[in-house]
Amino acid sequence: MALIKTVTKKDKAFQERVDFNRTLLKDIAAKSDKIKLGGGTKSIEKLHSQKKLHCRERIDLLIDKHTKFFEIGKFTAYGMYGEYGGAPSSGTVFGIGKIHGRNCVIVANDATVKAGAWFPITCKKNLRAQEIAMENRLPIIYLVDSAGVFLPLQDEIFPDKEHFGRIFRNNAMMSSMGIPQIAAIMGPCVAGGAYLPIMSDETIIVEGNGSIFLAGPHLVKAAIGEVTDTESLGGGEVSTSISGITDEKVPDDKAAIEKIRSLVSKFGGSAKAGFDRIKPEAPHYEQKDIYGILPEDSSKPYNTYDLIARIIDGGDFDEYKPTYGQTIITGYARIDGWAVGIVANQRDIVKKKVPKGGSEMQFGGVIYSDSADKATRFIMNCNQRRIPLLFLQDVTGFMVGSQSEHGGIIKDGAKMVNAVANSTVPKITIITGNSYGAGNYAMCGKAYDPRFIFAYPNAKIAVMGGAQASNVLLDIKIGQMKKLGKEIHEEDKKKFLKEIQDRYDEQTNVLYAAARLWIDGIIDPAKTRETVSYCIELADNNPDIPKFNTGVIQT
Repeated sequence: MALIKTVTKKDKAFQERVDFNRTLLKDIAAKSDKIKLGGGTKSIEKLHSQKKLHCRERIDLLIDKHTKFFEIGKFTAYGMYGEYGGAPSSGTVFGIGKIHGRNCVIVANDATVKAGAWFPITCKKNLRAQEIAMENRLPIIYLVDSAGVFLPLQDEIFPDKEHFGRIFRNNAMMSSMGIPQIAAIMGPCVAGGAYLPIMSDETIIVEGNGSIFLAGPHLVKAAIGEVTDTESLGGGEVSTSISGITDEKVPDDKAAIEKIRSLVSKFGGSAKAGFDRIKPEAPHYEQKDIYGILPEDSSKPYNTYDLIARIIDGGDFDEYKPTYGQTIITGYARIDGWAVGIVANQRDIVKKKVPKGGSEMQFGGVIYSDSADKATRFIMNCNQRRIPLLFLQDVTGFMVGSQSEHGGIIKDGAKMVNAVANSTVPKITIITGNSYGAGNYAMCGKAYDPRFIFAYPNAKIAVMGGAQASNVLLDIKIGQMKKLGKEIHEEDKKKFLKEIQDRYDEQTNVLYAAARLWIDGIIDPAKTRETVSYCIELADNNPDIPKFNTGVIQT
């Protein structure tokens, strides 16, 4: 047993960091509470008057009592589509919940947001839900209540590979994979959106509120001159007794949810991946101490071992190559009993030994050739042993400069990226601070298919740090103005720099990333253990782990 010892002191600076990080959490929580209301309390009351439940009420009834809904993408579309009045949570709520003890992906349209219409980012969110279901072999439940594509933005959602049609392609793929799909039509289901429930294994429709057709009454009249109404065209009676496109008609939302629960309760069991788990042990240090470890200023150093010590079981950490490539920490541990391989950026300044008994300083959060080389080998080991990988990402990028370039930093970085890209064991990424440049890629950013990716409230994602980017952009701006023969005054420079910094600060904010689904969600640092544990539980549901092969790597 190798016990990590903490070096963080609970002094005044520690308490200041606690206060800062708790304030960030409170702000996120306040925004979350507002998002949960969707289109607002009046819109929810209107649903109730129609004898309909709000999508979140439907989910609460669907999942087992006294269990939590693991929501993904709550902040999707945050700050977007302002010209259209906004789209809280993109008009769709999705996540994973237990139904009769079985983990299921649940996707529910929010009819209080533009009648559940699909914005471009809504499509991306639904595709992410299906991706999670496919990667982890989880049943998926659709609670349908949508007016279809948001027409003013139809060109951004309809024809491309990752657009609306991909949803139905995934329906077909999941069916061939043996992943159960159940749909409940609880409101309108129009045009192309009608294919989603009909391509599910079983479809329930709520009488009086549910309807399904390719073209609504107004379009039918415009197209062929026929006068009809919603119920006659595709209501519950028609779709179950005449067309037969739905399987069962139920009187209300509650009955539909009871039916879904009954169907799921009879699902057969499935094989597991078999990731190793033993009886959990509490961390050696309190998890809430993480608030006092993370600095207020993301450029300030801290010791990442202190963070790891508050996540892993009993503080027991079998470190891999502890004295080599120290700007990346690698090692084996357990989280809530699950065996994991941890790859973490060391944010503290370290000393690297050099020949003739000397040493040189290495910057924390920067990936050097030796640390990239170490991480590559460690990732390969975890794949060899079927150990899930946890990336704790707080990276400012790869080391630059002539010494690093001559030493082959690009080659060593490419080796690490290759190993991450080809890794076949589940990868879980948590951005604990900075996520800049190619460091985002090497530490398993969204482009490298982590099963799940989350961020702390202090996280920042960008091609480079704000200070560097602002000065680069300012130099470009000044150069352009000089070419036009314009004189640059010091006040103009300050004004331009502030404009650039303000824009950059907005774009690097964690909410900006969450809105665009670069991450699956923003998590409380003190709940890192339970988040990682549940993600591994979900990943364990897929027994199919392909053989690991890196392909060509430069040596």
